[in-house]
Amino acid sequence: MRPAVAARWFLACGASALLATAAARAQDKPAPPLLIDSHMHVWTDDPVRFPFAHPYNAKFVPPKTPASLQILVKEMDDRGVRHCVLVQTISHGWDNSYLVHCLKAEPKRFKGQGLIDPTDPKVAEKLVYWMQKPGMAGMRFSPIYYQGKDEWLNARATDALWEKAAELGAVFNFFIASSQLPKLEDMVRRHPKVKVVIDHVGRVDLTPPAPPSKGGERGDPAPGYDPLVEVNKLTALARYPNVWVKVSELASLSASQKYPFRDTYPIVKKVYDAFGADRLLWGTGYPGATRGEADRPTLEQELAIIQKEIPFFTAEDRLKILGKNAAKVWGFETR
Repeated sequence: MRPAVAARWFLACGASALLATAAARAQDKPAPPLLIDSHMHVWTDDPVRFPFAHPYNAKFVPPKTPASLQILVKEMDDRGVRHCVLVQTISHGWDNSYLVHCLKAEPKRFKGQGLIDPTDPKVAEKLVYWMQKPGMAGMRFSPIYYQGKDEWLNARATDALWEKAAELGAVFNFFIASSQLPKLEDMVRRHPKVKVVIDHVGRVDLTPPAPPSKGGERGDPAPGYDPLVEVNKLTALARYPNVWVKVSELASLSASQKYPFRDTYPIVKKVYDAFGADRLLWGTGYPGATRGEADRPTLEQELAIIQKEIPFFTAEDRLKILGKNAAKVWGFETR
């Protein structure tokens, strides 16, 4: 072989070897975990186009800091979050237009949970209307705002709404007080084809409101209140395979309210033991600077709670809770 030909051959072989080594290393490097935030609120930075319309609070003051699509997408890209379930904020009330705007802008990254008025006689029709929008996956209901007036939750008239949800494949998620969970169980029992997601560990609060004393101030905690007993109303729902629970907003449940909210872990453990890792979901709530303004942890801290802090989750559990389970519930494309 002539020297020039031999040199070219040597270089070609060397380059091929380097490429093969790089490819092998790439195969050995584990893929980043699938991260899906199952609970993300967004609101507009253009209230003229997308007005705020809080349905329960006539004195509502719109948020000063926007939680816009652009802010959310940048945070997702910076932190490796592939998908989010956008949950309509109460700030926009029953008008899901901004949510739909976000779904249209990023159809591969988002699914949407809208809001509709549960007391509206035409609520089933409203479900049909919004479910026709691309990316809309279901609706969120908030019985927690109707305590003492939540007859609609398990009323026979509400069956039509649930029947329509089963027909459309809608996901229902519930912001609900633990005391209301038995009524929700009635509906889950009657409608086993509807996927039901319970927000924030069923709001089993470690700091229950105390009854007022005769002087009008707060007294001692209500006698007999025990969060570890209260959580049984949530774990009772584990017998229904169409129910999932979000391990989210631990900051709101904690009595100490100090990160990483370890006093909530016994509650989470009971839910984990009942439902198993396959039916738990991770969610945070607010993007960007709005996390701090709402006294919520940073995204890095929210991830660390699942990835490192809660001690009884296995490595496989963490992968399921952080993304794999949400992909199944909402049908995200993960390839």
